[in-house]
Parts: sequence; structure tokens; C-alpha cells
Amino acid sequence: MPTCRRKRVLLTQPSQTLLDALQAGTNKEVYYLAQTGEIFETYEAYAARMSFYRMKQFQCEVTGKSGLDYFEALESEQHEARTMHSRFPEPLKAAVLKAVQWQIMGRLDHLVEAVYERFKDRYYPDERVIIDVQGDKYFARVVQVFPPRPPLPIQSTSRLGSEEQASTSSSPLSDEEPSIHRIAEDMKIPVKEANIRDDPAKYYYKVQILEEERQPGAGKQSEKSKGKDKQSKYSGSLMDVQCADMSRDRLAFSKSILRRFIRDCVDRDAAVASPWTVKPGIAARYGVDTVMPDETRRDMETLKKGESDKRKKVWEDKEGPHKRQKKLSAAEELKATAERKEQEARDKETKAQKAKEEAERLAVEKKKKKPIRYPTEDLDVVLGDRDKKNGMKVKRPVPSRSAMPFGTDNATNEAFLMVWNFLNVYGQPLHISCFTMDDFEAAIRHSAPEPCPLIAEIHSTLIYNLRTVPFTRFNALISLAHLKQKVGPNDAVLGVSLETLEEGLGDIGNNWERAPLRHIEGRDGWEESLVGCLKDHATLENFPRLREVLTRLNWAIEDDEATSSSRGKPSPHAITSITPSSPRVQYPVLPTSDKVTILAFMCSMAVSSKSIHAHMEVCEEQLTALRKEKIEVNRTKKQYLEEMVAIMGESKEGTPKTNGAEEDTALQESSDLSDIPGSEGETETGSATPSGRPKLSRRKTQATERQLARARQANEKQKLAEHRRLDEEVNKLERRLEGIERDFRKLLGAIRVKPLGRDRFYNRIWWFDGMGSASLIGSGGAIQYGSGRIFVQGPSEFDNEVLERRDGDVKARRLEEEGEEGMLGVGEWAVYDTIESMDAFVAWLNPKGVRELALKNTLTKWWPHIGPGMRRRTADLTSTARAPEARRSTRTKQTGSDLSREPYMQWTNRRAVNSS
Repeated sequence: MPTCRRKRVLLTQPSQTLLDALQAGTNKEVYYLAQTGEIFETYEAYAARMSFYRMKQFQCEVTGKSGLDYFEALESEQHEARTMHSRFPEPLKAAVLKAVQWQIMGRLDHLVEAVYERFKDRYYPDERVIIDVQGDKYFARVVQVFPPRPPLPIQSTSRLGSEEQASTSSSPLSDEEPSIHRIAEDMKIPVKEANIRDDPAKYYYKVQILEEERQPGAGKQSEKSKGKDKQSKYSGSLMDVQCADMSRDRLAFSKSILRRFIRDCVDRDAAVASPWTVKPGIAARYGVDTVMPDETRRDMETLKKGESDKRKKVWEDKEGPHKRQKKLSAAEELKATAERKEQEARDKETKAQKAKEEAERLAVEKKKKKPIRYPTEDLDVVLGDRDKKNGMKVKRPVPSRSAMPFGTDNATNEAFLMVWNFLNVYGQPLHISCFTMDDFEAAIRHSAPEPCPLIAEIHSTLIYNLRTVPFTRFNALISLAHLKQKVGPNDAVLGVSLETLEEGLGDIGNNWERAPLRHIEGRDGWEESLVGCLKDHATLENFPRLREVLTRLNWAIEDDEATSSSRGKPSPHAITSITPSSPRVQYPVLPTSDKVTILAFMCSMAVSSKSIHAHMEVCEEQLTALRKEKIEVNRTKKQYLEEMVAIMGESKEGTPKTNGAEEDTALQESSDLSDIPGSEGETETGSATPSGRPKLSRRKTQATERQLARARQANEKQKLAEHRRLDEEVNKLERRLEGIERDFRKLLGAIRVKPLGRDRFYNRIWWFDGMGSASLIGSGGAIQYGSGRIFVQGPSEFDNEVLERRDGDVKARRLEEEGEEGMLGVGEWAVYDTIESMDAFVAWLNPKGVRELALKNTLTKWWPHIGPGMRRRTADLTSTARAPEARRSTRTKQTGSDLSREPYMQWTNRRAVNSS
């Protein structure tokens, strides 16, 4: 039986309902599992059982192979069982099964050992054996077995002698078939006693040697003529042998084979002292008695009672002596009860005292607990008095929600950031130049009739891109038709019914995929192409505000300004008049949220275009090249630094301890000597005199020292020049590494946008500059910015669940460290837009936490670009003499001369393709 987690898998029995239906003769449809024979009442039960059988978690009980499904394990067991039954001697099977029937042994190994010792020297008729004839091995078959003769009475000595004489003339064995090995088969008789009463060494066996080709090692022996002669001599002959000259093939009979045979043929209940029983089908085949003898039943009951008493005694010893007391008198029982209560009270008091001591010990250990190894989980870090004295800030500076592009409208803010980031990251495949977030916000809020070039270029490039994305013609009209079937044709939104909306959209923008929208013509006609693009790509499922947007693009809706401004969006209850119009006229006066929604939908559809995918693949390849280049640059930088250290070491070793005093002395002496009059003459004339020799020798030594000093000085200058050269090379490599980091950020931003990090409360910190086609450094090394701000997004839903599940009052801590106005919920946004607020935020971050340490390191890494970008944005806003709050006014009528000087109106697309 296959096993699962070391337990046998039991087959599912039919339910009682099925059994009752069978007895009642009712026809009922069931699900039959042919491989196991199981029957199931429902398909769910059948499928669940089949799924269980198909799991790779079963093990073959015979071979030990694991990682199989149930049917593979069952097939493996059946294959091994067939192999084992074909090898195990057939005449021996019945004897072994009769011997093990009703045996009570705890372990199967003990049973196998007992059976092997009894049958290893006992053979049965028609059994195949190996005999030893004069040192050679032959296969033979047992023809007849002759047990030892019983001893005869003394008075029949003459007759016995005559029988012995007769037997020696013919054969010492009789032709009768008496019972053989009967005593040995009775496992109740000890093996030693059985061998004495029925000695296997006294048995004689008549065997017939098998044919030549069936002998062991016949192929090898056939190469020798002597072996052939012996085989031909004994093949087919009969001879009488004893067990000392006989043996079985180890592949047919051994302890392992015997163990597998017994385990396959017998079974045992899980109860205590249960006997081993032969399986009914096998017992019927080999004539094994299946009725338990009364003597065996009595022995089994005795063993069970003894085992139960033993376990009961162990339990009583464990429980205590009072459990074993005999029946006492009333007074003694009262006394014993009182003593027992006193003992229980003492035990309870002792336990309480031990618990108190254990609690005190744990409290002491907690105080002596090892210090926390930082960095650790941010919420486990608590500011102490020492940290506060060192200047660590307790409360985080509050990020501004009102400074977000659309205030507290979090959905519009998130869509706005996504659109701006998408357009700047994929500016190269979209053929659109980069623009700042402030310019984009001003362009979205542009409501004057004068065309805005930034808005026209953005929509035109997206329309060109969406022409390559597969679409369904009139997809929006089909979606509106389905809605009309549900709600009826007269259902109106903004005063326009579905029937009127479908009629009004009939011919607008039908050729949007062929409209030129040329750059040199100011993208004339992009508004109608936008309506056509929405008609073919949008549905009410992927663009829920499709109906409202199309209505506002094709009808001029006049509403109550007071009601509208109070609600932030036009209300259908404040509509005063509806006039058919055109998308070119109506787009500038669309609500800003609808403009952002349109662009967000178009960007989400453009992601699947071929040009965007191709750009991503190119960025992946460039990222791989940058990684390899970074490795090479770091390796070269390390080599240069090692050379610089070696040069500095040699310079220190070669420098004398007097710090050049010897060189100065030598030069001073040479200058003093050069001032002596007649020194040259003395060199020529006085050298011949004995008194001039010491002076000449001293001058030569001083000249040598001067040369050595000059050589050392030249060597030092050369090393210093080499050190400077290597230092310049290292500086170049560091600048290249900075460029690689900037390029890496640009390319990685085209594949996935990741936040700078998270703070202790899982708020995500975003910086969108320098990604994709946007650059952090302009021509001439000037700092460039895109957003010039740091955005803060509240925790995700998963992170929020982590905060809620955490022990302790996290909300109270957030109120203390963030403030009520600074706590951001899921999907909420805020912004830091000044250097002072960012400095305060960085000072608030605690590097003892893993998240804030990583965030602080990232901010420090990019601060040379974040800080200057924020300063330049502040300067640009100041130079325009327009506060951010004034820039957010909606539908403000301005003169054309004022608009033309606005930065967002002066933007030009330098990446536009001339043909488009």
C-alpha cells in the first residue's frame, strides 16, 4: 500500500447512503475510480480524491522511492511484488505462511528473524536449490524429501540390522511420503527445541541436477573443456544429499526477500497484542487456516491483559501513590482526603512561588538583554532622551497637501503625476520634448481660446502612437448601445440623452487615424482626432467617464457658476442651457479632472504600443552594458588607488628621517667650498702633496652625496607627478561613475518607476526627475529639473495592514511623530517643495531603522541634484512674479499678450518629426 507522509493511504469506503441504495435496489448514478475501485456519490468528491492521488507526495512502500503520485507508487509496489513472488520459492510459501499465521510479535523484523532461522536449512519437494558436488556448484531440483527415521526398540535389533543391510544395498531412504518439517513449522516451539526434536541435518534429499545451460556460470565454464566434461557427466542425474551440501539462491531466499514476502502477504490490527494474520485471498490460495484457534485466542487475551496492566501500573506510578490506595474505612478516607487537600495546597503554593521567581528572573534578564543591533525594524526604534539631546527631531515636518497640483483631489493628483512621468520618460519614442511639471499643470489649466502648443503636441503624439495599437471600430458607440438597452434611450447625463449623444458622435473624427496633424501647421484638427480616437479605443469599462467627456466635448453646457464652484465640478442640477458645439471650442473649457482623465487613459493604452516596447528593450540592453562598464570602471579605479598607495609607501620609505637635512647640508658645504679662493688651483697642484689628499677625498665624497641627493629629488618629483596623474585618473573615473548612475536612473525609469524609499510608517517618497528622456544636467553642466519637488504618498493597502497588525498603539505614535494633519492615508499625496522643509525631513529620518537608513542614503546620494533643482524652481517661480496659488485659478480670462509670455506657452517641441 503506498504511503503518504509515512502513513498508509486507506481507500475511501462507500457512504451509508450508497449502501442503503444498494440494499434497496435503487438505481443511482455514481462516480467510479477504476484504478482503486472506489465509488463516490458526487463529482466533487471524485475530483478531490483524484487530485489527491495525482499529487507527487507518495512513496513506494517496497522500494522507498518518493516523489511519486499514488498510481506510480502503486505500480511500483505491484511490479516489485510480482518480481518478488516470481523469485520466492513456490513450495516454501505455504509453509512460511502457515508458520506466521496468528503469531504475536511486536516488530516485523523479529518475525522475519524467527522464520529465517527455522527455514534456512529446510527444503521442500520441487524446490530449486544449489548443491555442492566436489567443490563445484550445480542447480538442482528437489525430487523427494526423506525425514530422519524414528529410533527403533532394542529388541528388534536383528530386524533393524537386516533393514540396514537391505538399505545399503539399494537406498537408505524409503519411498513413502511422511510429513516433513512439521515440528519446525510450529512457531510455538522454540527453534532450539525444534531443531533437537526435528534435526534438519538428518534429512536426506533426492535431487536432480538440471541441464547444462541452466547451471550457474555456464557461460564461463563452457570456455573450459574440463567444466564441460563435468557438466555433461552430472546433468540430469539423481543423487542423495543433505542440507550441509545444499543452499538457496540469494535472489530467491534471504532475510530481505523474506521480509518483503511476509509484509506483502500478512497484516495486523493496530490494537495491543494483535496477531499477524495472512490476508484472506492469499490464505485461501495456500490452504492457510483462517479460524483462530482457541488456545491462540486465550494467549492473545492474556497478553492484552498483561500489557494493559503494565500500562495501568506505569500510569499509577506517574500519578502518585494515592491513586493505588485500597478501599479504606470512613475515618481513614476522611484523613486521606484532608492530607490530599493539604498536599494540593502546598503544591499550589510552591507553583505560585516558582512562577513568581521565574517572572522576576525574566524581568532581570530583560533588563540585562543585549543591546539592539542597528539598523533594525524602524518601528522598533524609539527615540530616547539622549537622542533628543543630540538634536534628533521627534515630529516630522508636515508635507503640504494644498501645494499638490490639484490640492486634495488625490485621484486626479495621482493620474496627473502618472501622465507627466509617462510623457517625460518616453519622450524619445513619442517624439516630444521634456517639459516641467509646472508648465504641464499650467497647460492643463489653460482655458483661453488661444491654442496651447504643449497641449496640442501632447495629444497629437499620443494619437499618432495609438494608431499602432489594435482597436475596434466604433467601440465606444457599441458600449453606449449596450448601455441604452439597459437604461433606455432617454436616459440623460448633463442634459444629453443617449440617443442624442450617439447621433451627435456619428461623423466626428471618423478618419482620425489618417488625419495629418502636422507640427508646422500647429497640429490643426487634433481635437476632432481625439474624439475619433476615444470612439475607437474607449469603452465604459476601461473609461468610466466616457459618456460625460464625450458630452462635454460636443455640447456647450452652461451651468450655475456659484453651484459649480462650490462643488468643485459642474453639477447636473445646475445646468441652464445646452448648445451643440465642436471639440475645438469645448476642450479648453473642460474640467481639469476630465483633461487629466483623458490623458491618463491614452497613456495607459499607449503602453502596449510597439514603439514603447521597443524602447524598453533598448533600455534593457543599455542597462546591461552600463552594468558591465561600471564593473570595469570600479576595477580600474581600484587598481589606480592601489598604485597610489604603493607610490606613497615607497616615498615614505625612501625619505630620510632628517627630512632633507643631509641634502641641505651637502648643498651648503658645496657652496662654502666654492667660495674658497684657489680651490681649483689646489685641486691641480696640491693633489700631489700629502696634505692635499684628505681635501681631495672629502670633495669627492661631497660631490657623490650631491649627485645622490639630486637623484633622490628627481625620483621624488617623478613619483609626485605619477601620483598626481593617477589622482586625476581616479577623479575622471569618479565623474564617469556619477554619469553612469545618472544614465542608470534614466534607463531604469523607462522600465519601472520606483520610489526613493519609505519612512518608518511606510510612506513612500517619490522624486520623478532625471528619468527616461529627461536629464538632470543640461548643456554646460547647468542643473535641470522636471518637478523640482519631493512627493510623499501614503502607505499602500498591504503596508497599512502591516501597521494595523503590529503590536502597540501605532496610531498614537503616528499622531505624536507625524501630527494629525501630516498623517497620510492610503492613496493620499503631499509634497515638500522647499529646501527648508526637505532639510527638516532629512533631519527627522532616523538611520537606526532599515527603511529610513536606506532612504537617507538615497537622498544623500541624489541631493546634489535634488537641492539645486528645488532652488532653481523657486527662482523660476519668483521670476515670473506669480505665486503658485494664483497659477491654479480656473477659467481665468486673460489677454493674449499676457498668455504669450507665459513659460508654458513658449515651450516648443524640438523632437517633433517634420513629416508629422
